[in-house]
Amino acid sequence: FQSEPIRVLVTGAAGQIAYSLLLSIAKGDVFGKDQPIILLLLDITPMLPVLEGVVMELQDCSLPLLRDIVPTDKEEVAFKDLDVAILVGSMPRKEGMERKDLLKANVNIFKSQGAALDKYAKKTVKVLVVGNPANTNCLIAAKSAPSIPKENFSCLTRLDHNRARSQVAIRCSVPATQVTNVIIWGNHSSTQYPDVHHCKVNMSGSELACFDAVKDDAWLKGDFIATVQQRGAAVIKARKLSSAMSAAKAICDHMRDIWVGTPEGEFTSMGIYSTGNSYAVPEDLIYSFPVQIKDKTWKIVEGLAINDFSRSKMDATAAELIEERDTAVAFLGV
Repeated sequence: FQSEPIRVLVTGAAGQIAYSLLLSIAKGDVFGKDQPIILLLLDITPMLPVLEGVVMELQDCSLPLLRDIVPTDKEEVAFKDLDVAILVGSMPRKEGMERKDLLKANVNIFKSQGAALDKYAKKTVKVLVVGNPANTNCLIAAKSAPSIPKENFSCLTRLDHNRARSQVAIRCSVPATQVTNVIIWGNHSSTQYPDVHHCKVNMSGSELACFDAVKDDAWLKGDFIATVQQRGAAVIKARKLSSAMSAAKAICDHMRDIWVGTPEGEFTSMGIYSTGNSYAVPEDLIYSFPVQIKDKTWKIVEGLAINDFSRSKMDATAAELIEERDTAVAFLGV
């Protein structure tokens, strides 16, 4: 028995991340092996010929779950009756561009897409913002869609979460699946705080606290954090292109966890609306927290002890997010 198809939008659909992402979605890796899909692919008008090539390739994959593919440059087509929106497309930072120039360009894109979600999508739509600056773009989209609950919006910090998990796993010579409950706090930027104070590592059958497994506190409080914070820049330096394969994998992980829930006793990281949190993170931000997900609903993991080292790092990334938000809101005049 197959259910009704769900409508899944990917923006920036002719770009590199989408090219690594669309096959995984279309073949059932994200929403399940018996969930038919209608893919809506949005990009800017000059990219439509490229998008046509992507459509041909998806057709040529001959996928049983893919019911329809709709390439478009029109928001009213792309956002109609959506179940899921994955907002990858954003204005990339060009040489010589200040962060605030980037913010200004993106504020307008995400204001427009938030309004389109509000007007055309289902009120139950799950929205994942990937395009950078992701946290602030997500906040602007959420504010521009007042009829959709704020908790339906999240931004991608799963890539950072996966990076942190993997660095610990490599250090301990175990598979990444043996490392659980790392946390990314704050902004998807170089101020993010990868926190392993609650992380567990399974070493030959017994579960150890991360600090006991790694046995190198200086590394965990220094180079480990810097490596995760700077990983995106390191990939660009090496590949001359930004992380696409790993970003696409993280998007799949994030959406699958929303759809089917997180494993028992484990938590993941995602950028979510901060209002009402118990970790003294300022209100009205999209901030990355540890969460558990059940029935397509996230809950912040409560009661984790926060030491002074963690507190100062959590506050620093919050300060950056407040500044970004205030700059973005000033551009919008809202």
